[in-house]
This record gives sequence, structure tokens and C-alpha cells, in this order.
Amino acid sequence: MEHMNKILVIDDDKELCQLLVEFLQPEGFTVHTMHEPHSGLKTALTGDYCLVVLDVMLPGMTGLELLRHLRTSSQVPVLMLTARGEDIDRIIGLEMGADDYLPKPFNPRELVARINAIRRRSNINHQQSSAQQKRLVYDDIVVDLRSRTVKQGGQTIKVTAVEFSLLYELVQQAGQVLSRGELTQKVLHRALDSFDRSIDVHVSSLRKKLGHQIDGRERIKTVRSVGYLYTQAQQEE
Repeated sequence: MEHMNKILVIDDDKELCQLLVEFLQPEGFTVHTMHEPHSGLKTALTGDYCLVVLDVMLPGMTGLELLRHLRTSSQVPVLMLTARGEDIDRIIGLEMGADDYLPKPFNPRELVARINAIRRRSNINHQQSSAQQKRLVYDDIVVDLRSRTVKQGGQTIKVTAVEFSLLYELVQQAGQVLSRGELTQKVLHRALDSFDRSIDVHVSSLRKKLGHQIDGRERIKTVRSVGYLYTQAQQEE
């Protein structure tokens, strides 16, 4: 497919855009840059790109607003660029469907690594969906790997691509503690760094969408200083 190596960068910082072009093109990507959010959104919706790099701070329309509009009809992977220290932007971005974020200023090599991790994850998800005819039915939810959908009580629950992968990992190993590092590697396909709260945000979002409790027990339990587990029902003796 022609668009598999095409990246759209939406950022009003022209010097940064040029720098990204210089770093990404040698990696085999074709990079298209746009500096105005409304035309950037229109271009992102064409389906011609494998990934969108989106700055939060844009004139006329914030990156978060652009992401919200984009997610109404497109699941193209999005990497958000946020101001360092602006945790709220990162949290909201992830909850709205961003695949990852990178705080400014950043090392361009880190950006390349994040982009490659997102693309690996997308490829793995596609291969799994094609190769496996698998559904996980647990408690009141059905996690369907073929369609990458989640149903609860027969109703489809809208989840992001990352939330789906995270829930799948937790449910298929229900009753087992998965560390944050392990989940970051399996779900985001990159290493966990000291200040990375991505997994925590996605778990929080899943709790809101599925409910914090099921049959009187906590659905997704936090294991302090370790990670998370999807809890099992008590076995009657």
C-alpha cells in the first residue's frame, strides 16, 4: 500500500517541521508537513497516511480539538507532541485516542523510535487479527480479536486501539499481575521510562468505560509499585 510509509506532521513550528523531515526521510518515510490545523485535519482524514504527528499547541484549533474531530471517523495512529510538564494534555490526548505522546523538547531519534514502535504495534495487531480466530469471554465482556471490538452486556464499548490491546493482555492473563514495564512493552512496544504514565492513563480510561467493579469485586486492580491485574471471581469451595 502506497501510504504505509507516509507521515503527516501538523505543527505550526516550521523549523521543527523541517528538522523532522530531515530525520524521518533517511528512515524511509515520506513526510508531508502542514502548519494550519483545519487544513491539517482535512488532510489527515484522506486516509493517505500511516501516522500523524500532531502538536497540541496550534493556532485556531488545538491539537486536542483536532484529534477529537479526527477520531469521529478515522483510526489513523496519532503521536501527540506536548509541552514538557503539561500532564493534563497528555492524559486527555491518550483518553481521546492518541496512540502515544512525546514532550517537547525531544531528541529526534526518540521520535523515530516512538513512530517505529507505533507502526510495529499496528502491524502486529493486523497480523493477529488476520491469523487468529479468537474471542475472550470473561465476566460481562467479550473481547473479539478479529474485529478488535469490546462488548459489554451485548453493547459495543468504544475503546481506542491501545485500550483494546491493554484489555486483551489483562483479560487473557486474568488473575496474574502484569508489571507496568511488561504492559508497556506488550501494548506500546517500547520500554517503560521513569516518568511514563501512559499505561496508567489507559487503565484509568478502561475502568471508566467498563466500570470499576464487577460482582462486588474490583475489575482491574492496582498492585502498588508493580502493575495491574484483571481480577478473578472467588471460587466457591
